[in-house]
Amino acid sequence: MLTQRRWPHRLEAHHDAARAATDETTYRIWRLYVAGAAHSFATGRLNIHQTLLVKPDHGRSVVPLTRADWYIPSPSVSE
Repeated sequence: MLTQRRWPHRLEAHHDAARAATDETTYRIWRLYVAGAAHSFATGRLNIHQTLLVKPDHGRSVVPLTRADWYIPSPSVSE
């Protein structure tokens, strides 16, 4: 929830960069969107559920068990 509360503040802090990427109308729409999304998460009116599906390789999933494992360097494969 801390991330969502920071969205509007970070967008405002990077106003110049955001405005360089788009027009004023789009920037204002995004400002309203991130503030509304942050409020909706905080009040429990909006939730996100993420599902990761994989095709098993002979009954085994090659996806790491935890997100932290994604960032562990894998050993080099010699050819």
